Amino acid sequence: MTETILYEKSGAVATISLNRPDRLNAFDGAMHRELHAALDEAAADEGVRCLVLRGEGRGFSAGADLKSEDLRREDGDPPDLGEYLRKSYSVTVTKMVEMEKPIVAALHGPVYGAGVGVALACDMRVAAESARFSVAFIKIGLMPDAGVSFFLPRVVGLGRAMEMSMLGEEVDAEEAHRIGLVNRVVPDERLREEAAGLARRLAALPTRALAQIKRSLYSSFESNLETALEREAGGQSLCGRTADHREGVAAFFERREPRFSGR
Repeated sequence: MTETILYEKSGAVATISLNRPDRLNAFDGAMHRELHAALDEAAADEGVRCLVLRGEGRGFSAGADLKSEDLRREDGDPPDLGEYLRKSYSVTVTKMVEMEKPIVAALHGPVYGAGVGVALACDMRVAAESARFSVAFIKIGLMPDAGVSFFLPRVVGLGRAMEMSMLGEEVDAEEAHRIGLVNRVVPDERLREEAAGLARRLAALPTRALAQIKRSLYSSFESNLETALEREAGGQSLCGRTADHREGVAAFFERREPRFSGR
C-alpha cells in the first residue's frame, strides 16, 4: 500500500497499520481511500483469515485531521461534513463490519474522536496500558460520528455512552476495560505480540462460522426473537456444509484437536 497505510501479511493474519505518525494517525481523505483498498485486499485474499488494525507512532488515532484539505473549501464556507462522512468513515466502518473475517484492534496512546469509532468497528480490542479514549466531538461543537453513536451504547450501555459523548472526558485503559470498551489490557511492550497472538487464534478457527457469528451478533440488535432464530437456522445451514464442520465432528469422535482450514 502507499505511505499512509502499511499492509503486511504473516501466515493467515494481515496487519493494517495507520501510518501518519506526524499527525497522530489522524484521518484525511487519502488515508481513508488507502484503508478501503487495504480492507478490500484482505477481504479478497482467501489466505487471510484474520486482520489486526493498529497505529504507528505514539497513538492509534486522533480521529479526523481538521487541517485536511478534505475539510476545507476554497471559498471559506464551512464544508458539508455529512457529505465528507458518506465518502469516508461511513465506507470505512461498513467495510469493517461487513468483513467476513474477524478484526482485532491493537490500541495504544490516544484513541480520540472518530478513532474511537474505527476501534469499535473492530470485533475485539486489545489496549496497551498507555491507551486513552475520548469521544471528543463535543469539544469542537459536533456530535459523534464514524459509527460511535451506533457502537458505543451497545458496548458500554446508554448511560455511560451519554456521559462520554456529552462531556468528552478521557477514559484510561483500565477504566475502558472495566466498562467493556476493550477486551483486555496489556503492557505497552506486549501490545503487538498480544494482538497478533489473538489474531492467530482466530485465524485458526473455522472462518465461515466466525463470519456467521459476526453477522448474527451485529444483526441481533435490530432483530426480534423470531428473526434471530431464523438467522441462526440459515447460518447453521451454511456452516453445516463446510469442510471445517466435518473436520470438527471428526476430531470430536477421534478425540483429537481439530485442524480447521477456513473452508
